[in-house]
Amino acid sequence: MNESLRILFISAELSPLMSTGGLAEVAAALPRALKAQGHDVRVAIPQWPSVSAEIRGSKVATCIAEMGDHTQYGALWEGRIPGTDLPLYTVQHDGFFQRATPYGSKEHEFGDNAERFCFFNLAVLDGLPQTGWKPDLVHCHDWHGAAAPIFLKTRFAQHPHWRGVPSLFTIHNIAFQGRYGLDKAGSTGLPEELLHNGTVEYHGDLNLMKGALLLADRISTVSQRYAEEIQTPEYGEGLDGALRSRAKDLSGILNGVDYGVWHPANDTFIPERYDASDLRGKAVCKRALRDHCGLPDAPVPMFGMVSRLYWQKGVDLLAEAVHKLEDLPFQLAILGAGDADMEGRVSDLAERFPSKVSVSLKYDAVLAHLIQAGADFFLMPSRYEPCGLSQMYSLAYGALPIVRRTGGLADSIHDLNPVNEKYGRANGISFVPKTVQAVERAMVRATKLYADAPAFSALQQRGMAQDFSWTRSSAAYELLYRDAIRQAAAA
Repeated sequence: MNESLRILFISAELSPLMSTGGLAEVAAALPRALKAQGHDVRVAIPQWPSVSAEIRGSKVATCIAEMGDHTQYGALWEGRIPGTDLPLYTVQHDGFFQRATPYGSKEHEFGDNAERFCFFNLAVLDGLPQTGWKPDLVHCHDWHGAAAPIFLKTRFAQHPHWRGVPSLFTIHNIAFQGRYGLDKAGSTGLPEELLHNGTVEYHGDLNLMKGALLLADRISTVSQRYAEEIQTPEYGEGLDGALRSRAKDLSGILNGVDYGVWHPANDTFIPERYDASDLRGKAVCKRALRDHCGLPDAPVPMFGMVSRLYWQKGVDLLAEAVHKLEDLPFQLAILGAGDADMEGRVSDLAERFPSKVSVSLKYDAVLAHLIQAGADFFLMPSRYEPCGLSQMYSLAYGALPIVRRTGGLADSIHDLNPVNEKYGRANGISFVPKTVQAVERAMVRATKLYADAPAFSALQQRGMAQDFSWTRSSAAYELLYRDAIRQAAAA
């Protein structure tokens, strides 16, 4: 039997304490799955305002971070992740982290983000040795955690606590890279030579993610298809060359679903629970969703969308498609917030089609669950999608996914076509073109499928029977961790 591992997660987000998307859910669910396998997993995040005194526990270290042209001071606290016995480290620096939002407003990032998150990583690396706990590997997430692999290979390379400890850097969305003007570099604590040799320099800017891609021991992303896509100019956001140079060290592991939170049989947010053996509760949820949205009772399919409202998500494609499908019998409930233009486009839909479209410009956990439970189809027409979680939630809730075939959507949703039906793989509707017409065709297909009750029910049952639990994904991460640890030990 393999020995248990000690794994440190470094993440800016952790559900339910701070969340802007899938990163927070992964940072919460994957450690729990690894703990269930017998591993010692601990998570480090900034001490956000939502971290109460009860959660943060006790102060275990004073952190001193040399930031190049000045020194910053903070503290490391140790508590427990809510609802678990998993240790949680939080980095206290009231000036950096006691802010209403983690990264800035919708329009602008905070001007000191490079310094804030480099400090966060430095504080963890400085403070943790004072606790006496030493990880076998550091698992860092997205650009907010990108500085840790850089520092581990430079400033801390010979540190008695950190020497030889490998890092895994996970890309959740390569579009957000921690890219700033070189004028910010002096306040990050990054070694100056990394700017001169191109490690963290990118077209005259500082790029934290590039540094992590070049210096982390291993790299992963959140689906196999996305791992392939980001090595191309179309999806690599300028870092495809760096990724191709590390291709042998890059893995794609599909995210999992926390069925303790996202399953209609035990969902505490929906008016009536149900499962594949008895779907009467889903009909109750559909009526409740209509009532909540102010939509009339009608024998038509309900489409749902819960998403950040950005160009990436294909919101504009959906909006145009709905305008063109004025005579198609369906209703649509949209929940989300984001770009002002995209918010305006969906708001226009609700204004033009008040008996057909409902839009809630916010994030509401209860309504998010109700949409999954009450919808017949769930829309994700994304231009790109590293993994996506909502399509896996929707399968569990019997809301058939309608997705563009990209990233994790391609890895998890297989189109209802003759080949996939022959082999029993079909579990939704998918399309390839990034066009309004493709979204239109998919929605027309969905309404025809809904009208064929036996075919709709068969596909619904197949989706509800699928298992995307974290057990499978966490086992893949364990293998990746052990491989990275072996490689570091042999170096």
